[in-house]
Amino acid sequence: MKILADILYKCRIKEVIGTTNIAVESIHFDSRKAVGMSLFVAVRGTAVDGHLFIDKAIENGATAVVCEYEPETLNENITYVIVKDSASALGEIASNFYDNPSEKIQVIGITGTNGKTTTVTLLFELFRSMGKKAGLLSTVVNRIGDTVIDASLTTPDAVTINRLLAEMIDAGCKYCFMEASSHAIHQERIAGIKFRGAVFTNITHDHLDYHQTFNEYIKAKKQLFDRLSVDAFALVNEDDAHGEIMVQNSKAKVKTFGLKT
Repeated sequence: MKILADILYKCRIKEVIGTTNIAVESIHFDSRKAVGMSLFVAVRGTAVDGHLFIDKAIENGATAVVCEYEPETLNENITYVIVKDSASALGEIASNFYDNPSEKIQVIGITGTNGKTTTVTLLFELFRSMGKKAGLLSTVVNRIGDTVIDASLTTPDAVTINRLLAEMIDAGCKYCFMEASSHAIHQERIAGIKFRGAVFTNITHDHLDYHQTFNEYIKAKKQLFDRLSVDAFALVNEDDAHGEIMVQNSKAKVKTFGLKT
């Protein structure tokens, strides 16, 4: 359980209606899963807008709502937190709720059109072979040491990521290797995560049904490297001409790899 005011840290808040001095026992962005003493975050999705289901979340027990604009009808028993970007806020809130787990474990993000799953899996197994406890977040499976957890998305939602990172820490893991898809980066599913390093494998003309243009696709991938701090590393495939673009203006220490260059 956390106090709402505490888990709003780093959120770009525009307005608060009600009190933030209330307990929050869980966070949800699916109104159907909202329960008593929960916080509902209304996120605009590619197909569905969570703002349309605020009343349903309240009906199911949510006592606080994070949204991007004030609902037409307000419930006097509910706290409404208006933010600039709900998706980004969800990441920060989830991180705060689970005591900022990415600051206590070395999270390495792998992005690229091809090779993400192979790379994270090889790194996970390599570190385990060296006797280092590690976690894995991939398309195929999520793992906390020897424990296997089914995976449904290339990159889980922000709440799931932080919950799994917290569980990894509790299990003694020191490293986590995570696939970071362009969809997840664009949808702010990795907001609030502190990456100690990022790896770029390659990029091809894929996923343009979502990103519309190749430049937008590149821009989404590049965001992972733009977020790295000065104490992080960026490792890029020099055989791919776009590797150099990924690390332009990145604060991280840049390293390269390749077979041809």
